[in-house]
This record gives sequence, structure tokens and C-alpha cells, in this order.
Amino acid sequence: MTARRRAEPRSADVATTPLWRAAQALRLVTLLYAVGQQIASVPYYTNQRLSWVLIALMAVWSGVSAIMSAQWHFPDAVRLRRWVVAGDHLVVIGLMAATRLVADYDWYHGHQTLPTTLWATNAVIGAAILRGPIAGVLSGALISSVALTVRDQWGQDVWTDATVPVLVSVGLALGLAANTARRAQDQLERAVRLTAATEERERLSREVHDGVLQVLSFIKRRGSEIGGATAELAHRAGEQEVALRVLISEQADRRDSGGAEVDLRPLLTAQATPKVSVSTPGTPVQVGRWAANEIAAAVATALSNVDLHAGPDANAYVLLEDTGDELVVTVRDDGVGIPPGRLAEAEAEGRMGVSRSIVGRIAALGGSADLLTEIDGGVGFGTEWEIRVSRTSASGQ
Repeated sequence: MTARRRAEPRSADVATTPLWRAAQALRLVTLLYAVGQQIASVPYYTNQRLSWVLIALMAVWSGVSAIMSAQWHFPDAVRLRRWVVAGDHLVVIGLMAATRLVADYDWYHGHQTLPTTLWATNAVIGAAILRGPIAGVLSGALISSVALTVRDQWGQDVWTDATVPVLVSVGLALGLAANTARRAQDQLERAVRLTAATEERERLSREVHDGVLQVLSFIKRRGSEIGGATAELAHRAGEQEVALRVLISEQADRRDSGGAEVDLRPLLTAQATPKVSVSTPGTPVQVGRWAANEIAAAVATALSNVDLHAGPDANAYVLLEDTGDELVVTVRDDGVGIPPGRLAEAEAEGRMGVSRSIVGRIAALGGSADLLTEIDGGVGFGTEWEIRVSRTSASGQ
């Protein structure tokens, strides 16, 4: 089982596999071009026998590197490709330097180096696919520098020769393509995980709703009707019902934003009831998916507390404001209010609904959730929560 798991390619490897395969096809084409160039140039070499030995070395390395790079399910394919890219650079630089051993100055000063510029591009392509555009550009600059040094052309305008712009441009373009492929693969996997998590959450919600939540709701309703000693049981059942609903809503993957934003308004207006009024701006309020879910869950918890504690005739009001710099959500009710210090007492008793479901959620977003009427009003003046989240935090930047 462990060996099989190790043999499975990582997502980044899967994303760049088509690029590696295309690179191996290009390696074959450039090899054929280099051999043809050798046939055309060998009459002008001073050491023709050595030039054929070097070309044979180039052909052997091309085959070995192609086979090594094609090991897609090797236990450590990334390390293997690192060795291939490093080997490419050593072979390319060695063959370029060997040009001076097979030709005189007049020849190598005005012609391509021995392995040809096109074949040397394989090293740049491998570095770009493996490490991205920066590595590709650096590799292109290195190979270009070696070519200019071997041909003794530093005193000329290097940009008039195609070597530098071609190698650097190839490194940049292939590096950007590799990074784009990796990001696309990552976003695809995030979308798959989000879909799976959503389906599992919905399945769990149905099963829990058909069983536990219905029982808790029945105990809460019947206990409130009977009164007396069962009132506390009804109160506890109501708290657990809220906590369980919140737990189900948290099953989505927080990390799975995928750069997507959602409109916060529908998440809040969906909580409107005959006793809950929701007011939102007339234009969309786009925020990160996770931030939107967390804000909506905090508001849902506040409204649940209104239903449980504010009294049977209490009404609640939710107001969403977008100031440009931050989001402000106000949840107010006209119920019996909360006595000063009651939240601290509840937390000391181990009842963490407010501290975790409201304050903790918003704090995790870098915002604040303040209970204003515990300080300003007091018992009999209702309860007012003010939730503030900066635009930067809400967008997940």
C-alpha cells in the first residue's frame, strides 16, 4: 500500500506531464537537426574525429535523458527530473566548450557552437518546466553566456545574435506555461474537493435532520410547553440543536476558495423570517467564499440566540453595510436583553456558543464582533451585535 501510494504522481507532476512529453519530442527533433548540422559542418573542423565522438555523446545523452524523463510513475520522479535537467546543463556546457577543440577561431567565432543552439534549448526547457519562469530565464542566460564566451562575441552587440533572445524567451514562456498548468490543476482539485465536501455535507444534513435534529426540536418544543423542571431540558436541547446545525454548516473546506468570490447578500436574506428582517445594499457585496460563510454562520448563531433567549415576542433586524474599507453587519433585537457579565459567566460555565460561534468566527477573519447593548443598554433594551470585517480580510487577500 505504501509503495503504491509513493508511486502515484503528485498533482504538480500530473499538470506538467504534457509539457515533459512535448519536451522529449522536441529533444528528438533537435537531435536530428544537430546531426544534420554536424554533417554539413564537419569538413570545416580541424579535428573531425573528435567532433563525431562528441556528437555520439550528445546522441547517447539524448536517449538516456529521454528515458529518464519519461518515468512518470517513478517513486521520486521529481528528483529524477532534477538530475536530468542538471545533466542537460553539464552536457550542453561541455559540448559548447569543446567547440574550440574541434574548430579554429575563424570558424567558431562566426558559427554556432558544436551542439547547435537549438539542441542547447533542451536544457532551458527542462529548467523552465521544472522550476518555473525564473529558473527558465536564468538557465537561458547561463547557456547564452557560455555560447558568447566560447565564440568570443562579448565585444559585439549580443542582441543582434539570436542566441540570447531565443534562449531567454523560451525559458520565460515555458516557465509561465508550467506555472499556469500547475495552478489550473490545483484549482481543478480544489473544485473536486469542494464538490465532494458539499455532497457529503448535504448527505450528513439530511441524515441528521431526519433523526437527531427532529428529536432535539421535539424535546425543545414539548419541554417548553410542559414547563417546570423540563424547561431546563428544553433549553439545553435548543442549544444543542443550534450547535449541531452550526457544526454541519462548517463541513465545507475552508481552504477551498479557489480565488472565487460570492455575494454575501443572499446568505443573509435567506435567514429572513416573519420575525427577522434583513436589509442589504442594492448592489452585490462580493467577498471570499469562506469569509461569506463564516459571517453568515455568525449571524445565524446570533439569530438563534434571539430565538432562544430574547423572548417569544422578540423581533430581530439584520443590517449589512459596505463602507468600501470594511463590512459592517448589525444584528439587533427588541427582546429582554442580556444582563451585564452574563456572557462571561456562560463561558466560565463551559457554554461556548457565543465566544466560539460569533466572536471566534469573526476573529478568525481578522475582524471584531462586539455586543454593544450589554454595555450601553442592559436588560430590557434588547441586544445588538456589531460585526466588522475589513474588505481585505473578507476577500481572502
